[in-house]
Amino acid sequence: METLKESTEVEKSLKTDKEKYPPFSVLIALYEKEKPHLLNKALHSVFNQTVVLDEVVLVLDGKLTDELLQIVEHYKSTYNTLKIVQLPEKKGLGIALSEGLQHCSYELVARMDTDDVSMPNRFEKLLQVFIDKPEISVVSSWITEVNQKGNVIGIKTVPETHQEIQKLMSIRQSVNHPASMFKKSAVLAAGNYRHFHRFEDYELWFRMLDKGFLFYNIQESLYEFYCDNAAISRRGGLEYAKSEIRLMKYLRKKHFISWYQYVLNLVLRIPVRFLPTSIRSLIYKLLLRS
Repeated sequence: METLKESTEVEKSLKTDKEKYPPFSVLIALYEKEKPHLLNKALHSVFNQTVVLDEVVLVLDGKLTDELLQIVEHYKSTYNTLKIVQLPEKKGLGIALSEGLQHCSYELVARMDTDDVSMPNRFEKLLQVFIDKPEISVVSSWITEVNQKGNVIGIKTVPETHQEIQKLMSIRQSVNHPASMFKKSAVLAAGNYRHFHRFEDYELWFRMLDKGFLFYNIQESLYEFYCDNAAISRRGGLEYAKSEIRLMKYLRKKHFISWYQYVLNLVLRIPVRFLPTSIRSLIYKLLLRS
């Protein structure tokens, strides 16, 4: 059992950390189809970090199942830093995050998905970048993709510097959104999150780059991304292809990409959406993961 002296030392250590690092919010959106056991793992990883959490904003995107609500209530009663934002009906990820960001109290905001896991030192390492590089507006890291058995599928690496990130962004996503932390003022200045089915993050990054905000990626994995067969399957099919075509048309209309890049992206991306899931998974593993 922990002694009073040991408890005091822990509190003293946490207080020191709180003074060392700037305050921040964690922004999470939850909807009814999430798996309760994954939500529990995700929230557990958030509340068991090497730095003190100032605030966790959890947006409930419409009606939830009783099982999910029980987990939410457990963490709400356990941690007074958890703030619940209830949307009366499902609005989708972009709108949920847009609303949730308005409720974040601090300038620095970390993203988190409800079926993933943050490494214990994730927030500490992200915060340190903002201390060392105050000019940066968005920081992320590599992510480790794991399957239903917890086995590693691969690591999604992304380039480090702003120049490298900007160059690659026109070809593929070069900032891992769920592993990111950003300045709230920068996201709001770029127009906040918007509804852009399946590509809310990608579209936001382009708007932020267009505004001149600077990006940085930590060159190690600080985040476990849950990727089952259903997730890979959702990246294919007619509807996904339509969403991707809409995205490319939008990026071209806004002059975020050239005509050449627009045509090249469609030629390279769209056929992949109609391949069998197993082949599409292999392509991701060979070309986009390490």
